[in-house]
Amino acid sequence: MGLFERYLSVWVALGILAGVGLGLLAPAAFQGIAALEIAHVNLVVAVFIWVMIYPMMIQIDWSAVKDVGKKPRGLMLTLVVNWLIKPFTMAALGVLFFQYIFAPWVDPQSASEYIAGMILLGVAPCTAMVFVWSQLVKGDANYTLVQVSVNDLIMVVAFAPIAAFLLGVTNITVPWETLVLSTVLYVVLPLAAGMATRHLLQRRSAHAVADFVATLKPWSVIGLIATVVLLFGFQAETIVAKPLVIAMIAVPLIVQSYGIFIISYIAAKALNLPHNVAGPACLIGTSNFFELAVAVAISLFGLQSGAALATVVGVLVEVPVMLSLVAIINRTPHWFAPRSRQPA
Repeated sequence: MGLFERYLSVWVALGILAGVGLGLLAPAAFQGIAALEIAHVNLVVAVFIWVMIYPMMIQIDWSAVKDVGKKPRGLMLTLVVNWLIKPFTMAALGVLFFQYIFAPWVDPQSASEYIAGMILLGVAPCTAMVFVWSQLVKGDANYTLVQVSVNDLIMVVAFAPIAAFLLGVTNITVPWETLVLSTVLYVVLPLAAGMATRHLLQRRSAHAVADFVATLKPWSVIGLIATVVLLFGFQAETIVAKPLVIAMIAVPLIVQSYGIFIISYIAAKALNLPHNVAGPACLIGTSNFFELAVAVAISLFGLQSGAALATVVGVLVEVPVMLSLVAIINRTPHWFAPRSRQPA
C-alpha cells in the first residue's frame, strides 16, 4: 500500500479540520462554490467525486461476473445484507433515535432531514472504498471485483426505488427525477467511463490497466480529501454551532455500522466462508457509498440541509469505524475457513 492509502485516516482528519477552518475563515467563498449547480447538482463536488471514483471504476472487471455462480455464498451474503437488511435497519434506527430518543432536543423538520440523510447512506452500499478495505484485510481481489460489480449493477436499478420508498415512509416528498439523475451521474456514467477506459487499455497491453490505475491512485485520494474539505466547509458553521447535533447523528450511524458488521460476520462464519472472502463481504455491507449519498442529499434537500449534514457526518464516522473493523478482521482469520480453494 502506498503512502496515501496507509495514512488515509490521517488525510481524512486533516481534510475535515481544513474544511471546517476554511469554512469559518472564508464562508463567502464556499457560498460561491455552493451556488455552482445545475439541477440541484453541485458541479465542483461532482468533479471531485468523479476524480475519486473513476480510478476505482477502471479496476472493475465486468467479465468476472460470469464466475459468480462458481462461488455464490459470499456474494449472496453481500447482496442480502446490502439490499434486504441494511437500508431498513438504517431507516428504523433513524426513526428510533430522532423521533423518540432524541425528540426532546430536535425539532420535527430537522429530525426528518437527519433521518433522510441516514436513509440515503443506508441505501448506498460501498463501491469505491471497498478496494481499499479489501487490500487492508488481504481480501481476494478477484472476488471483491465480482461483489462490487454485481452490487453496482443492482444499485443502478434498486437505489432510486428503495430510497424513494423509505423516504416516503418517513413522510418526505421525493422528486424521483432527482434521485434517478443522481444515480445516473454518480453510478451509471462513472461505471461506463471506467468500462470504456479499461477496454481501451486492455487493447494496448496486459499491464496497461494496472499501470494507469497506479498513476491515478493518488488522484483518487486527493479527490476524496477535496470532497471532504468542501463538504465540511459547507457545514462548518453548523458543525461548530451544533456539536451536540453532530454527536446525535453519529450515534445511530455507529450503532448501524457495528450492528451490520456483527450480523455479516456471524453469517460469514455460519456459511463457512474463507477469511479472504468473508472480510471484504462484511466490509462492503458495513461501509457506505457516501459520495452518492452526499450528492443525492444535496440534490434533494440542499447543501445546508440536515440531510446533507447527516451524510457528511457519515463521512466523519466511516473512516475510523471501518479501520477498527479492519483491525478486527485481521485479528480473527482463525475463525474462518482457510484461504485455500474453499468454495465461497
